[in-house]
Parts: sequence; structure tokens; C-alpha cells
Amino acid sequence: MIRSSGPATRIGTRSAATTRRRTRIRSPNPKPTPGDVCKGEAERLNQLGLGNAPDLELLETRVERVGDEVRLTHLFRHQPTGARLWTEPFQDYR
Repeated sequence: MIRSSGPATRIGTRSAATTRRRTRIRSPNPKPTPGDVCKGEAERLNQLGLGNAPDLELLETRVERVGDEVRLTHLFRHQPTGARLWTEPFQDYR
């Protein structure tokens, strides 16, 4: 695990688990990490069938902060026609 302050340091699994547990106690509803958002968004796109669509290529993902939330919008290219397709903005990550 790399800490955000000071020099990059690796800590053991037990220390990392303790740190996460203490963070949850201090902040019972922490904001999702960028990794949490990426994982959730990948699952959402796969459920929509966009992850395995052979004729779609993900060109761009836009991330915007809207108050305490994050808004994501994706740009896909339809390979057979070259058409560019924007997804509806999704905003359900806090």
C-alpha cells in the first residue's frame, strides 16, 4: 500500500487492514475512491452490454465533480460506420 503523504512506503497487510478499519470508524460513509468508481462503472457498462460489443470502441471518458458526486460520460465509436456515440451522463457515485 502506498501512502499519500510523505515518501512512498509499503506497509503490511495487517497494517493496511487496521488503517482501513480505523478510517471506516472515523468516517462511516467515506466517499468512493477512484478505484471504487472505476470498478463500479466497468460493471455498469458491462451490464449495459457495452463492454463486450465488438463493434464499439471506447474513445473517451469524461469525469466531472458535481458537488459531492461524480458524473461520468463516455464516448464510443461505432466501428462499421465511424459514428460517435455519447452515453447519457451517469451520476450515482458519492
